[in-house]
Amino acid sequence: MALWESVTKSLGGSWTTNLLIGTAAVIVAPIVVPAVLAGIRPVAKTAIRGGVFLYDKAGEIVTEAGEQMSDLVAEARAELVASAAARSDSVPS
Repeated sequence: MALWESVTKSLGGSWTTNLLIGTAAVIVAPIVVPAVLAGIRPVAKTAIRGGVFLYDKAGEIVTEAGEQMSDLVAEARAELVASAAARSDSVPS
């Protein structure tokens, strides 16, 4: 509302001025709004496309990290089994 008040004060602030500004807005809006929306659509599509790309890349990175972690866990378990087997072989009976 502060914007509206500043516009009307700068133009005189009378009810006639407010009526003229409102009428002009009603006449111009159907022309300007579709043009603005048509200009925003490609920008919005590009932003959405970028978001989908980032989402897919993040999924790939998480999947790869999970596979690498799984490989590390398997290697650690194999080393634990090998060291346990070596200890049991070296214990005199």
